[in-house]
Amino acid sequence: MTPAALADLVRTSAVTVLAARGLDHTVLPETVTIERPRNPEHGDYATNLALQVAKKVGLAPRELAEALAAELAGAEGVAGAEVAGPGFLNLRLAADAQGELVRQVLAAGRRYGTGDALAGRKVNLEFVSANPTGPVHLGGTRWAAVGDALGRVLAAQGAEVTREYYFNDAGAQIDRFVDSLIAAAKGEPAPEDGYAGTYISDIAAEVIRAEPSALSLPEDERHEVFRRLGIEQMFDEIKKSLHEFGTDFDVFFQEDSLHASGAVEREVEQLKESGSLYLADGAWWLRSTEHGDDKDRVVIKTDGVPAYIAGDIAYLRNKRDRGFDLCIYMLGADHHGYIARLKAAAAAIGDDPDVVEVLIGQMVNLVSDGKPVRMSKRAGTVITIEDLVEAVGVDAARYELTRYSVDSTLDVDLDLLRKHTNENPVFYVQYAHARLASLQRNAAELGLSSAADADVSLLTHPREGDLIRTIGEFPTVLRRAAELREPHRVARYLEALASAYHKFYDVARVLPQGDEEATPLTYARLTLCEAARQVLANGLALLGVSAPERM
Repeated sequence: MTPAALADLVRTSAVTVLAARGLDHTVLPETVTIERPRNPEHGDYATNLALQVAKKVGLAPRELAEALAAELAGAEGVAGAEVAGPGFLNLRLAADAQGELVRQVLAAGRRYGTGDALAGRKVNLEFVSANPTGPVHLGGTRWAAVGDALGRVLAAQGAEVTREYYFNDAGAQIDRFVDSLIAAAKGEPAPEDGYAGTYISDIAAEVIRAEPSALSLPEDERHEVFRRLGIEQMFDEIKKSLHEFGTDFDVFFQEDSLHASGAVEREVEQLKESGSLYLADGAWWLRSTEHGDDKDRVVIKTDGVPAYIAGDIAYLRNKRDRGFDLCIYMLGADHHGYIARLKAAAAAIGDDPDVVEVLIGQMVNLVSDGKPVRMSKRAGTVITIEDLVEAVGVDAARYELTRYSVDSTLDVDLDLLRKHTNENPVFYVQYAHARLASLQRNAAELGLSSAADADVSLLTHPREGDLIRTIGEFPTVLRRAAELREPHRVARYLEALASAYHKFYDVARVLPQGDEEATPLTYARLTLCEAARQVLANGLALLGVSAPERM
């Protein structure tokens, strides 16, 4: 019996109890909260349902809890129900009902944990979207890991997810990039507001190799050649870095296309006609304060050039025209103002602001030997995705970056991530999977394997029960991770699962030794171990981290 199934049973029992007393059962929540008690002696699961609804129907919480306990005591799969405190209900499951979960995991395989909470939703998930003026830095690397994991989590709940990279190939930052390339090609220092680093010299050399006469061209033509070839090469390198990091995109959307196609101009004219823009001090302003922004925003500057938000508005319209009913933007710490700005943009085009969600990620710092690491071998003062991967590998980097809420600043301890000890979270989880895979190989050598018909009612040891209940939490963890856009919940869950397995293995011998014969308990425990291995593999896959067979 899964926690979800138990929640349904408790709700059904509550309906029966209230109906028998002529009381209104519509006060019951759609989903009953089922939790594991901190103290295992209090039972397998607990619910505060009586405390939630008793007063709404005119009963004392303990009175309702006692009635629920009596109703549940005779339910199939429930071994006991006890009232605690002011009205908490502690529940114990029968061993066969609890063990049945193990069979469910084996039957579902890679699908275990998935759900349909977001079925029918078409989600545009935009992340990384770093300017093509340099390698992906640490902030972008965090989004590459978290965004990709979030896309997997949303898809696992039934959403149709499109991973999109907004390619900022228009604006002043591109001009500075091009000027830096030209200076490097001439052997001159970078402009004062330009870009430095050996990558600039490398790209400039590639441009000259492709167009030997580039520097002798008239200024406008020279600028265009360096722009076209430089951006193309820089973006190819960005794509390659992300691919090697395990992050791929379905769509690379070019900002410049919105201007070249006239989409920005058309959107501005529509906003003028609708009254969403007004003219003041020679510029056109969006009435964004009417939609929760802290100030109105300039859309067309006094020189007639569109401000950055003009492209944002046209881009949002484009996403909606492509059929997305949820547009998630994953932005850096310096973009906090974009939350209200993008929601205001949605309202301005006559849309529901809730189609826009903005996630803000905080800074990432590298630490080694207790000191900050600030210098990159290739990009000067910016630490890049390649620097991190070279230091700790893809798996450790992805896991560590996804393990924390994006709301918090993250200090990545390189020394810790290099350790092959239980102090290293990714090693701890991967080692649990490798240990389980080794157990399977050893069992196979003895002619043993997990079995769908194993007698799971024999799994009565407290550590077996703890492992089973932890396995049972995975679907709920995954659903909540999708609802809250928090893939770090998956990582933290995997660590709890690995811990439950290691503790089980330390006290419960699985395989026979010497001349011992396999018993029904042997097969039951092998089946439990296979279920644990499957869930670890499923969870690591959602984070884009490998599940090694050997370590």
